[in-house]
Amino acid sequence: MARKPRSEMIAETRAKLIAAGRQAFGTIGYADASMDDFTAAAGLTRGALYHHFGDKKGLLQAVIAEIDAEMTARLKLRAAKAPTPWEGFVEEGIGYIEMALEPEVRRIVLRDGPAVLGDPAAWPTANGCITAMTNSLEALFEAGVIGAVDFEATARLLTGASSYAAQWIANSDDPENASKRASVAYRQLVEGLLCDRPDMAAESR
Repeated sequence: MARKPRSEMIAETRAKLIAAGRQAFGTIGYADASMDDFTAAAGLTRGALYHHFGDKKGLLQAVIAEIDAEMTARLKLRAAKAPTPWEGFVEEGIGYIEMALEPEVRRIVLRDGPAVLGDPAAWPTANGCITAMTNSLEALFEAGVIGAVDFEATARLLTGASSYAAQWIANSDDPENASKRASVAYRQLVEGLLCDRPDMAAESR
């Protein structure tokens, strides 16, 4: 049997450790999960964990990066299914807020992540989110959907709003209620960007 290329073996080892870490972080939490849990579940040694991620914190970063990439893909799909670019923009933000109800996202990304890795606004993935939203706002302006705004500043404000809402939901005693309220408030907030706002249309009647 031919031996696998080194690059493939490295990728498989990383994938096994990330899967084991994801399972442990999602079920018992970061604080109670041990490196022995990850390595035993993956059938690997501590040396492999140290080599690929440095320590437990490094593994958490990798797990969050994987979950974040999956969340982004799901949000883009949700936006693509919307009837208009504007609705797609709104649904992407609301979708992120609603994901705070998912146990894995709530525990790993929204609770343990900030507690261990610090402010999410400083995470490596944050710049990508800001850039994507900035581009979306520019496209909506060019299409005549929204008025003139500072695209980057607005992107940062809206990203902060959805992120803070998700944190609120993740730590709420009644997350379902918090999610519904946050989703309604987020839609009302972004509708202020529209050239033809619903409240303005109502007032003109």
